[in-house]
Amino acid sequence: MYEKKPNSYTSPDLSKMQAVVIDIKTIIYIALDADPKLAKSNYLSRIGLKKL
Repeated sequence: MYEKKPNSYTSPDLSKMQAVVIDIKTIIYIALDADPKLAKSNYLSRIGLKKL
């Protein structure tokens, strides 16, 4: 039989990313050179489509 190999996943280093606060419960992390306003609007538009 074949042995399953464990999935190796490395989490991104959050100290090298900037936090964008969406609301009280939601914080997203983006690259340091990315635009926080654009990231927030993209996130809200994506979530808005899911709620329909």
